[in-house]
Amino acid sequence: MGSFKKHEAGSSTKDLKKPQQPLPREDTPLIGKPAPLSSQTKTFANVFIAIVGAGVLGLPYAFKRTGWLMGSLMIISVSALTFHCMMLLVHTRRKLESSEHGFTKINSFGDLGFVVCGSIGRGIVDVLIILSQAGFCISYLMFIANTLVYFFRASTILGMSAKGFYIWSCLPFQLGLNSIATLTHLAPLSIFADVVDLAATAVVMVDEVVISLKQMPEVAAFGNLSVFFYGIGVAVYAFEGIGMVLPLEAEMEKKEKFGGILGLSVTFIALMYVGFGVLGYFAFGSETKDIITANLGAGFVSVLVQLGLCINLFFTFPLMMHPVYEIVERRFKGGEYCLWLRWLLVFLVSLIAMSVPNFADFLSLVGSSVCCGLGFVLPALFHLLVFKEEMGWKGWFLDVGIVVVGVVFGVSGTWYALMEILSVKK
Repeated sequence: MGSFKKHEAGSSTKDLKKPQQPLPREDTPLIGKPAPLSSQTKTFANVFIAIVGAGVLGLPYAFKRTGWLMGSLMIISVSALTFHCMMLLVHTRRKLESSEHGFTKINSFGDLGFVVCGSIGRGIVDVLIILSQAGFCISYLMFIANTLVYFFRASTILGMSAKGFYIWSCLPFQLGLNSIATLTHLAPLSIFADVVDLAATAVVMVDEVVISLKQMPEVAAFGNLSVFFYGIGVAVYAFEGIGMVLPLEAEMEKKEKFGGILGLSVTFIALMYVGFGVLGYFAFGSETKDIITANLGAGFVSVLVQLGLCINLFFTFPLMMHPVYEIVERRFKGGEYCLWLRWLLVFLVSLIAMSVPNFADFLSLVGSSVCCGLGFVLPALFHLLVFKEEMGWKGWFLDVGIVVVGVVFGVSGTWYALMEILSVKK
C-alpha cells in the first residue's frame, strides 16, 4: 500500500498555472529521488510498493467464500479495471497540462480533483483518502492483535479481551511514532516492510503447496452469488494504490513507456494474488482462516514470518497515517503540525480496530465503501468531465458505465460487508 504525501493546495486553479519552485513533496515515491528521474525498473518497484500490502493475507479466506475460480476471475477483472482507471487519471492530467489548458502543477490526485471540480473535487478526494488510509491502519492493528492472540492462546488478559489488550498495548508506542513530523525518517521502514511482505508471501506459498499436496481438502470453484460483492470488495482493496499513479508517472524518465510498465506491474501482481489465494484455499479448504498465516501452525518459520509481518506493519502504521495528518492539519490547522490532533486520530483508529471482529470482512468493507470510489468512480468521472467534448458515444458509454459499476459495487459491497460484520458480532 503506498503512502500519499503533501498536496500543495492552492486557493484557486490559477495557482496551478503559475511556475513555482518545486518543493519537497510527500507523494514522492519511496524508491528513487526527484533527480534523476526514475528508470523503468524503479517505476515497476514503486508500483509494486504502492499496491501490495497486508490485504494479500486475506485473499485465501476470500477465495474460500467465493470459490477459487470465481475469486480468480474477480482478481483478474478488478486488476484490468484498476489499470484502465489508473491510465484514465494519467490521460486526464496530460490533457490538462497540455498547451491548450496550461496547467503546469498537477502532482496528485487531490490537485487533479481541484482542477476538474474545484474545492468540492479536492474535498471528496481528501475524505476518501482519509477513510482509505485510516482503514489500512485499522487492518494493520487487527492483524497484529489477531496474530498475538493466536500465538499466546489467551482469551482475556487483565480483565479485558486479549485482542483489546494487544491493541491498547500498541497505543503508547504508536503515539510516539506518529509524533514524527516528517515522512523522510519513516520511508525506509515502508520499503523494508514491503520486502518482508514479499518474502513472507513466498514462504507462505511454498508452505501452501506442500500442505495442499499432503491434505488435498475439498474445495469449491464457485460460491453462492450472495458473496459476489464481498469478493469484489476484497479484490478492490487488494489493488488500492491509485493515489500514487500521478506522482509515479511524473517522476518516470521515459513517460511514454509508463503505461506498459504499469500494465506489466499490475499483471504481475494479479498473477501473484491469484496464485496466493488459490494455493491457500487448496491447502486448507473449509478450514482457511481470515488471516492465512493463522493456518500455518507453530513452526519456527511460521512464527518468524508472522512476527516479522507484525513488526513491519507496526512501523508502517505511521507512514500510512501521514496523508491523514496532512489533510486534517491543512484543513483545521492551516497546515501546521498539531500533536494533539494526531494523537486523537491514532486513538480513534485503535478504538475502531477494537470493534471489528473479522479481518477479511473489514477488507471487504474498506474496499467497497472507499476504494471503489477512489479507484473507479472518480477517475472515470474526472476523465469524462475533461474529455466530454472530444469523446464519441463509446467513450461516454465506457466512462459512465465505470461510474455506475463503481457506485453499484460500492453500495452493494458496503451493505453486504456491514451485514457480515454485524452478524459476526452477534
